[in-house]
Parts: sequence; C-alpha cells; structure tokens
Amino acid sequence: MAAVHQQSPIAFRAKLSSASRFAFKSTNLSFSSTFSGVKLAVKLAAMRKPAGGARMMDTAAGRYAAALADVAKSHGTLELTSADMEKVDQVFSDPQVFNFFLNPTIDTEKKRKVLDDIAVESKLQPYTANFLNIVVDMKRVEIIKDIVKEFEVVYNKLTNTELAVVSSVVMLGSQHLAQIAKGVQRLTRAKNVRIKTVIDPSLVAGFTIRYGSSGSKLIDMSVKKQLDELASQLNFSDMDGSLAL
Repeated sequence: MAAVHQQSPIAFRAKLSSASRFAFKSTNLSFSSTFSGVKLAVKLAAMRKPAGGARMMDTAAGRYAAALADVAKSHGTLELTSADMEKVDQVFSDPQVFNFFLNPTIDTEKKRKVLDDIAVESKLQPYTANFLNIVVDMKRVEIIKDIVKEFEVVYNKLTNTELAVVSSVVMLGSQHLAQIAKGVQRLTRAKNVRIKTVIDPSLVAGFTIRYGSSGSKLIDMSVKKQLDELASQLNFSDMDGSLAL
C-alpha cells in the first residue's frame, strides 16, 4: 500500500518533437543479449494461441502481461515490476506520448531512443524497459494500457492480492485508507489488499469501495446514495415540477 512515486509524462513532451526531428539525445541503454531470454519469452507468448485457461490468456494484452509476470516472478521482481507498470501507465496516459509511439511515420529507432530516456527518468528495471522495446518492435503500442490492466490481474492472482478502488470527493487520509484495507481484507480473506484512490465530486461526501472480480462488489457510504434513496422514498420522480422549494 506504499505510495509509488511516478514520473510525470509531461516531462517527455518537449523531447518527443525533438526525437521526430533527429535531435534526441539517447541514453543508449543496452537491451541486447543480456535480456534475450525475456525477448524470446514475450514474443513466443504474444504469438502463441493459448490452449485454454483464464479469460486473461485469451487476449494479446493478456499474453504479453503473463509473459512479463512470468519473467518477473522467476527473477523475484514482481513487486518492482508492478511498480514499473504503474509508471508505464502514467507515462502512456499522456496523449502526446501515446500518439508519438503510435505514429507510423516516426522511425522505430527514434522511438527506442525516447524509450531509453523514459526508462532512465522513470527508473524502470531493465526487464521492464526491454519489454517496452518489444511492444514497440511488435507494433502493439495500441494495447499498452490493456497490458498494464492485465498485468495487474496476473499480479493480484500470483500474490493473493485484493484490489480495492476507493472513490471520494477529497483524498482520504492514510489512516482511513489503512482501516478500509483492513476491512476489505476481513471480507475477502486475501493475503494482501491494494488500495487505489479516485476523486469523484459527484459523490457529494463520503466514499465508495469497489472490490472483487472487475469491481463487482460495492460498499457505498456516499451522501449521493443517501440522497438518491431519500428521493426514491419521497417519489420526487413523480412530481410535475410545480413544487417550489
């Protein structure tokens, strides 16, 4: 539940246009034979059609995520890789960054140079950095956000972690989030609970907690819910609007 310090994608914006004009300075990270095993594992997983199993394995994003998780698990770096994928998610959430890597007119080598810089500034593990190079090489950048989501699914299964998404009007304090985590842990009997926070002004006050498969379970402690229930009890929906309050 420790906070992950993420590199802002804004830091890369000015560099993207420079890269497309052949003026980008590369940090020249090495992704050669040292990590060839990772490249092979990911490429094979991406190309191979699964024989069966979980839903996650039925998608290209799922196969990429599973391959990365398998490598991370074998090297004892699941936690670090999970933190890396959160950074990757933030970087590629910037439309300018995402569109740069999607642009087919920009040479792959220039994209690799930008990836080198992202890897250094975000302090990504070599495995994660190499993985991003593979995604670019295989021209699958369009599914990078799905890969991040599927990796989280794999990670949670491997570590018996329950994800709880807490939505509130303002950010809750660490003490309240810790109490929520303990409550979710009691409900699910999971070994670990991971909290993600979302700011949602529509709730008016209070908070909601979503957990379970794809957020299927909801605990609603919001004022919005109370107001909706009150409106339902008073049958406001049946009024013709002539009542002035």
